Amino acid sequence: MTIPRYLTKSRFKIGVECPTKLYYTGKKDVYADQKLDDRFLEELANGGYQVGELAKHYFPDGVEIGRGYEGDGVAETRRKIESGDCTIYEAAFRVENYFIYADIVEVKDGIIYVYEVKAKSFDPLSDSFKKKRGDGLISDWIPYLNDIAFQKMVIRKAFPDRDVRAHLALVDKSQRCPTDGLNQKFRVIRTEHDTTVTVGDLTREDLAVRLIRVENVDEICDRLIDGDLFDGPLGLSFEATAVALADHYARDAKYPPQPTKACTACEFKSDPMQSPLGLRDGFRECWSEIFGWGDEHFERQSVLDVWDLKCKDKLIGEGRVTLEQVDESDLNMKGADHPGLSRTERQLLQITKARSNDLSSHLDRSGLAAEFESWRFPLHFIDFETSMPAIPYNAGLRPYEGIAFQFSHHIVYEDGNVEHKGEFLNTALRAFPNFDFVRALKKELDKDDGSVFQYSQFENSYLNLVYRQLLEIETPDRTELLEFIREIARANDRTEAMGEKWPEGPRLMVDMLRLVKRHYYDPATRGSNSIKQVLPAILNSSPYLQQKYSRPIYGATGGIPSFNFVNHSWVTRQDGRVVDPYNLLPKIFDGLSDKDQDILLRDDDLRDGAAAMTAYGKLQFEDMSEAERTAIQRALLRYCELDSLAMVMIYEGWREMMYAKS
Repeated sequence: MTIPRYLTKSRFKIGVECPTKLYYTGKKDVYADQKLDDRFLEELANGGYQVGELAKHYFPDGVEIGRGYEGDGVAETRRKIESGDCTIYEAAFRVENYFIYADIVEVKDGIIYVYEVKAKSFDPLSDSFKKKRGDGLISDWIPYLNDIAFQKMVIRKAFPDRDVRAHLALVDKSQRCPTDGLNQKFRVIRTEHDTTVTVGDLTREDLAVRLIRVENVDEICDRLIDGDLFDGPLGLSFEATAVALADHYARDAKYPPQPTKACTACEFKSDPMQSPLGLRDGFRECWSEIFGWGDEHFERQSVLDVWDLKCKDKLIGEGRVTLEQVDESDLNMKGADHPGLSRTERQLLQITKARSNDLSSHLDRSGLAAEFESWRFPLHFIDFETSMPAIPYNAGLRPYEGIAFQFSHHIVYEDGNVEHKGEFLNTALRAFPNFDFVRALKKELDKDDGSVFQYSQFENSYLNLVYRQLLEIETPDRTELLEFIREIARANDRTEAMGEKWPEGPRLMVDMLRLVKRHYYDPATRGSNSIKQVLPAILNSSPYLQQKYSRPIYGATGGIPSFNFVNHSWVTRQDGRVVDPYNLLPKIFDGLSDKDQDILLRDDDLRDGAAAMTAYGKLQFEDMSEAERTAIQRALLRYCELDSLAMVMIYEGWREMMYAKS
C-alpha cells in the first residue's frame, strides 16, 4: 500500500526556498542531510519547544490533538470546530494534497483564529514585517509569513464557509520576565518515540507578564495568497506554487535545479565528518546536472566559495561558476583605506591562488609587524561562551537577553611562554551570572596593562550588554565595573543610544578576525574566516606549531600550564594532514552524535558555540545526576579553553612565519 505524501508546513517552506530540495528531504537513508538529526537538541538551542508550551498557557483550557493523537486527528479537529467555541493545540487539517498541524486554533462565534507560534523575537517598539519604504516585506520575516499564509490557505480550503484569521505568536522582547526560574519550569523530555514538554507548577505571578505577543497578519496573508506580495521560485502565484509543490512531492518527482548563491548553504551536501559513507550528495547532483561537473570540479573552489562576493547570483545566472570564468572586472576592485588588503583585493587573492592551485598561505608581514609593534606584553586572549534563552532564567531579564556564563583566558608572555591563566563557569542554578562574570574577567586582566584579544566583535558586544545591564541594576561595584568595560571595549550602537559613548580605551580589545581579513589568507580555509577553519589551516601550514604541539607539553610539568588538560598533544595526523583539534575532544554530553556535535560547533545558523549554549541549558535543570553534571562542566571547560588557545596558536603561527622570512 502506497503511503500518501502530503505537503506540510515544513515541506512548503523547503519548497519555497528551493523546489529541488523537496525531492531530497526526508530521505536520510539515501541523501546526506547536514541539519541536526536530533530535534531535541535543536529545540534546546533555540527554545522552540518551551516557547510553544508557554504560548498554550496564554490560551488556556485547550484540547491537544497533534501527532500523538490516537484517533483520527483531522476528524476530531473538524468535530471540535463544528461543535462551537473551542481552543485546540496542534489542530490537524488535511485537504487535497495538504496536511498541516496548526499550533493553536481558537474558534469564537464561528470565526477560526489560527496562531503560529515562533521562537523568534519581536519588539513592538522597533520591529515591523513591512519595509519602511516600498511595498515589500522584510526578508527575515518572509519565511514566517509564508508559513502562516500557507496555513490560512489550507484551513480556508478545509472550511470554505468560515472566516479564517491569521496571527503570529512571537516572543516579545519588550517585556521582562516576572519570576526567577520560569525557564526551568518547562522541561523538554526526550523519550524513545517522542519529545514532550512537562510543565512545573506555574503560578499566577509566572504568567502575570505575557512574554508571547500576538500579531495579526491577515492583511499580509491575504496579499500573499490572493495578491501580488508573494515572490516565489517558480514565478507562480502563492496558491499555484503550493499546488505545484504538492503535486511534485506527492509523485516524488524532482524539480529541475535552479542554482543560486543559496546553494552554498545546501544542507544536502555530503560531509565525510558528518555523513555516513554511501549517502548521496544532493548539491553535487544538482550542479552536475546543470553544469556537467565531475568530481574534479567539486574538489576545486567555485564562485560559491569566494568570500563576501556580491555578484554570485549574477555569475551563476550567466553560467560562470568556476573561478577561471571570473574576471577582475567582476570584482569592482577598490583599494584599501586601511593597512592590509581591501575586501576586493582579498577576493582577487583567493581567486588567483585557486586558479594556479597555489596552496601556500599569504601573510602581510609588514602590515602584521606594525600591528605587533603596537601591542603590549603580556598578551591576553579571551573567549566567551554565552546563552540567549527565549524564556529567561531570571526575573527582570527580557527574552533573548544575553547571559555570559563562561570565559577562558590565555596569556602569552614576552619571552614566548604560554599559560592558561584563568577561567570562569557559572554552575549555579537560577543565578544571574553576568556581573560575577565581569568581576572575574576584571580580576584576570587587572594585573597588568597588556593587550587584550578577541576573535570578532562578539566579546565586545557582550561587554556592551553587561554595561547596559549595570546601568539599570544597582550593584556596589558598578562604577569600577563600568570603568573596566570602557577600558577594553568600544561602545556599540545600542549603548550609544542610551547616551553612553566614550573615547577609545587604553586597552581596547584587538580583533583577530579583523587581522585575518586584512593580513592573512590560507587557501585551506576556502574563503572562510571562522576561527574553526583558520585554526586547522594554520596548524597544517606551520612547521613551528606542528613541532611544538605534537609533543605532550600542554598541561605538563614544565610545559604549558592548563586547568583542564594533562600531558596533552594537540597535533595528530591522519592521511598526512593535521587533525582539527576540536575533533580530538570527547563529546560535550552523552547521546550527542559525531555529526550533531560537529554541526553545533560550526554551523553559522546556530552560531559557533551552540554546543556550549545547549549544554549550559541542560545544566540549568535540576534532575541530573552529579556525575552527568560534572561531565558536562568538564567538557564545557575544555572546549572554551581550546577556543582561547586557538587564538594563541594563530598568533604564534603568524609570529613564527614572520621571523622565518626576516
